[in-house]
Amino acid sequence: MSTDTLIITDVAPRDGLQNQQVPVSTEAKLKLIQLLHEAGVASIEATSFVSPKAVPQMADAADVIAGVNRQHPELRVSALVPNQKGLERAHAAGAREVAVVLSATQTMNEKNINMDLARATAVCEETLHAAHELGLRTRAYVAVAFDCPFEGPTRLETVVDLAERMNRAGAQEIVIADTIGSASPGMVKSHFEALGKTLPLHKLAAHFHDTRGMASANAWAAIQAGVRRFDASVGGIGGCPFAPGAAGNAATEDLVLMAERSGFKTNISIPGLLQAIDFAEAQLGKALGGRSIAWLRRQHAKRSTL
Repeated sequence: MSTDTLIITDVAPRDGLQNQQVPVSTEAKLKLIQLLHEAGVASIEATSFVSPKAVPQMADAADVIAGVNRQHPELRVSALVPNQKGLERAHAAGAREVAVVLSATQTMNEKNINMDLARATAVCEETLHAAHELGLRTRAYVAVAFDCPFEGPTRLETVVDLAERMNRAGAQEIVIADTIGSASPGMVKSHFEALGKTLPLHKLAAHFHDTRGMASANAWAAIQAGVRRFDASVGGIGGCPFAPGAAGNAATEDLVLMAERSGFKTNISIPGLLQAIDFAEAQLGKALGGRSIAWLRRQHAKRSTL
């Protein structure tokens, strides 16, 4: 990977849609993935193999994976799995890459998955080992890596320790997640500098939310620290159930605009992303878009009339 190229994983089909109240059909999810692929997005988090009762929006996970494999076999697509049972379902459906999520605090794990931190860590390690045995690519999220909605500031030493454990368990990409969107550029810089002392920078990725309007600034701080892998969600689709009313994920179009105006490549077409946003708006029945959306639409409209 070139040092001037960013690898962006669009998480809209999974993290973006999972908490949306409007049901989205399998066909619509596959169309959104197709539009992202056509825009140049080479890595997409498509779905999650969690309990359909807990997350109804993800009940069609197997159908989504099967559809993507059929339509876009060349596309890098990942699926979130909570444990080995989810891994078995994902593997049976044809998933080629899976992701586990480990929260960095005791209370977040207890509230989210009814496990303490030690047990949640062990489950993620066991799942990563099992995925490796199946020949699957792996990602591991370290969630609430900056602040926890229940415990407040998360200890950086804990984040580093958990990231190291996920690395030893075989995770090929370790995603440091600002789950509630509370990070600031200074925090991001110190976190990734600490992580980079014991982990390969090329394995680290950043996942930001725009709750406080700092997602792009935080992404820039991560870039300055040497990070080249990012999660983002087209149109900023998403949110956080622990921060009611909060803005969604970092918007893919904001990250692409910032990166390319700063001399970095993404190989992603902003007009293509705008088509994906238009489609997602029609499906969800609401306006979408990151901080730059109004300007991007004006620029696109000008070019269309020339």
